Amino acid sequence: MATLAHDEAPDRLVPVAGGSRLLSGLGFAVLSAASFGMSGALARELLDTGWSAGAIVLVRVGLAALVVVPFGLVALRGRWVLLRRNAGVVAVYGALAVAGAQFCYFSAVAHMQVGPALLIEYTAPAAVVVWFWLRHGQRPGAVTLVGAALAAGGLVLVLDLLSGADLSVPGVLWALAAMVGAATYFVISADEGYGLPPMVLAAAGLVLGAAVLAVLGVVGLLPMRASTDAVSYAGRTVEWWVPLLVLGVVTAAIAYTSGIAASRRLGSRLASFVALLEVLAGVGFAWLLLDELPRTVQLVGGLLILAGVVAVKLGERSTAAVPVP
Repeated sequence: MATLAHDEAPDRLVPVAGGSRLLSGLGFAVLSAASFGMSGALARELLDTGWSAGAIVLVRVGLAALVVVPFGLVALRGRWVLLRRNAGVVAVYGALAVAGAQFCYFSAVAHMQVGPALLIEYTAPAAVVVWFWLRHGQRPGAVTLVGAALAAGGLVLVLDLLSGADLSVPGVLWALAAMVGAATYFVISADEGYGLPPMVLAAAGLVLGAAVLAVLGVVGLLPMRASTDAVSYAGRTVEWWVPLLVLGVVTAAIAYTSGIAASRRLGSRLASFVALLEVLAGVGFAWLLLDELPRTVQLVGGLLILAGVVAVKLGERSTAAVPVP
């Protein structure tokens, strides 16, 4: 018996994540969120030594591409027709989901505080729900909406925005653009209809993303500054290349590939909500590496995010179709 439900297109039925597939999907999603969440704390010290955000992002994506491309070639197995057939999808994924999301997020941070910019970008899960509602008529149920509200409230507490924050119009627009990139990442990563293996999609997207970032740097839209000064984390000093290596291999290569694997198993909506754990991971790594201890209100926000993820999953189950042989 297999439970079927509408997923990425209204005219195609796919299996709902269940059993070991659900557990493995959640595992990949947590790994991806934790890996992505580490990037902020690692980049923070590099920025303090003189690195520009653009240079860090370019090195990060470039290293990730070098790591993932060999695995992507193995997964492709000479089927270059897959890339030619899905050239448009790969272009959108690399330009928006990889390069665009990061470039727009750092541009937002240049105009506003990090907390509000991150909160606006992480409205992406709600954007995914709205996209499927408008594009495919998949109207979210009451439980899903409650889960979205809980997760949004949890983010407000985790980012400690209740004290008020000054918002600038350019910053908000850049953050909204970053949200579009993040939503694109979840939607494309989850759709298996393109026939692209996860490693192939990740490799092609990272290569194209690195190329886009390099072009932005050459034309001067993305400042490129670097430094060879040592950096310090949790009281320990390391060479400048150590955090860059971790940023490329762990927070990009592992994060993107595990994120795609999670989306394929969970669907874009649930995967995007589980990815909210990246905010918790960011707070945790800031505590471990930068000695920034989260407050009680932030821990409460984390519990709300987890409750929201559970509610979203329950909401998806309630819309599943009747089991068929």
